[in-house]
Amino acid sequence: MIYIVAVLGIVIAVSAVFALYTGKILSAIIASGAVSLVASLIYILAGAPDVAMTEASIGSALTTVVFLIAWRRISRITASSTDKEDKNA
Repeated sequence: MIYIVAVLGIVIAVSAVFALYTGKILSAIIASGAVSLVASLIYILAGAPDVAMTEASIGSALTTVVFLIAWRRISRITASSTDKEDKNA
């Protein structure tokens, strides 16, 4: 059991470092969602299913969806402002 938690902890650390140093926003969003999902697995192994369900639903699912929506809107705004600048030039 301790080895499983240790491996999951390593997966969390690797995913977090990947999220920090990746150059792609989508990859960082997915990696941060993976961190929350693996954390919920650790909570299940620790005997806290209520905390695991909360982490999986809010930490992993909802936060990832909110980040994806924000990223999509920001990329639209950036693309439209770039198009306006190109037309004015």
